[in-house]
Amino acid sequence: MRWRSGRRSSNIEDQRGRRISRKAKGGGIGIMLLALVGMYFGIDPAIIMNVGNQLGGGQAPVTSSYQPTAAENQLADFVAVVLGDTEDAWRQEFSRRGATYREPTLVLFSGAVQSACGYAQAAIGPFYCPGDQKVYIDLSFYNDLKNKLNAPGDFAQAYVIAHEVGHHIQNLLGISDKLHAARQRVSQTEYNQLSVRLELQADCLAGVWAKHADRARQVIEPGDIDEALNAASATGDDRLQKQARGYVTPDSFTHGTSEQRARWFRQGFSSGEMDSCDTFQAARL
Repeated sequence: MRWRSGRRSSNIEDQRGRRISRKAKGGGIGIMLLALVGMYFGIDPAIIMNVGNQLGGGQAPVTSSYQPTAAENQLADFVAVVLGDTEDAWRQEFSRRGATYREPTLVLFSGAVQSACGYAQAAIGPFYCPGDQKVYIDLSFYNDLKNKLNAPGDFAQAYVIAHEVGHHIQNLLGISDKLHAARQRVSQTEYNQLSVRLELQADCLAGVWAKHADRARQVIEPGDIDEALNAASATGDDRLQKQARGYVTPDSFTHGTSEQRARWFRQGFSSGEMDSCDTFQAARL
């Protein structure tokens, strides 16, 4: 990916030198393990995280002696460029539709972080919190993406950010609120199916970003799209469940299969249009 000449976003909040001190009464790693187990069985991890947050006592940020390496600082620089590209793309797209794009903040953290959606550790991976309109990422996730999920490459890393920004787009458009409201009216299986459509739409919106960024700055190099497709496939519910427990339970899927995730990213990239990403009306996912 040709990224070095890109504009760096100023919407970066670096919390890598902070640690969250949690008081007794549980929480911490135990809550995170419950959240991860719940995710595999179709339970929204945010629910478990928030319950743990209520039971786990207070949290206080503690400054540590954390010193990022040169490689980590370069990766943080890369993240700022990708976020800047998403801002440029979505500002233009919203303006074309007569709307104003509100840019999210991206929070870099190390180990654990407190968000408006609750306490989270790095093990849960990158996430978007609609409560504070922030994207959260521990850069160590990229080592897992490369080494544990076998999805290397800088464009794979960019896809991860673009996907989370896709959730921000959904929040701005009111799509996330509709999904949240549906939780009270539908069964868990039906809610999981809606969650899959939400996640696949975010994949598609990541593809739309990629098309915009390439039109604007010719960022894509040979093999980059394959990197993004591989990353999308690596995080499919079927593949993750198979790796975690040896079998899959389709009714518990919350993000979509590997094939679906890769196909919807390609859909967004091929069209470059938000209108092509209406997974909620799609007859075939």
